[in-house]
Amino acid sequence: MPLNIPNALTWARIAMIPLFVGVFYLPDAWVSPAQKNLFGTAVFVLAAVTDWFDGYLARVLRQTSAFGAFLDPVADKLMVAAALILLVQLARVDAIIAVIIIGREITISALREWMARVGESASVAVAYIGKLKTAAQMTAIPLLLYNAPLSSIDLRFVGSILIYVAAALTLWSMGYYLRRAMPRLARHMDR
Repeated sequence: MPLNIPNALTWARIAMIPLFVGVFYLPDAWVSPAQKNLFGTAVFVLAAVTDWFDGYLARVLRQTSAFGAFLDPVADKLMVAAALILLVQLARVDAIIAVIIIGREITISALREWMARVGESASVAVAYIGKLKTAAQMTAIPLLLYNAPLSSIDLRFVGSILIYVAAALTLWSMGYYLRRAMPRLARHMDR
């Protein structure tokens, strides 16, 4: 396992997950609900920034590695799953939305792993629809975590709309990847 700056940032992102979740379990006498929301949002946004930054540094410093390529999406999925489960517990996201998004991530990750094993990984490479899904999801989650108006903008309402958009894009992108993989899956299932 190569330890370099991008991989260290990815490990830091994974280490942020217990901190992110833990703040919401602190007693209200120690930290107010508004402070929990603010701190949780800040940690989530910091994790999202390190996600972009570690990829940028890996390219610029030429420190890409197979391990980093594996660990980075795992860190992303763990943080998003933790946030969605937490938002369900806080009654800010419907459980079905979390199941759709987390289920898709597991399905497509497994599909990509299997397709890579049979030499067909290019057929399930990241597509534009997947990037749109990620953008909607990564905008919605901090808005729902913050859970308070900003000036006259109801961020929870905007976040709720965006998380439904993200869920719809999640289903659409899953269908896209599965359709792309089906001919290759069919070829390899007969072996």
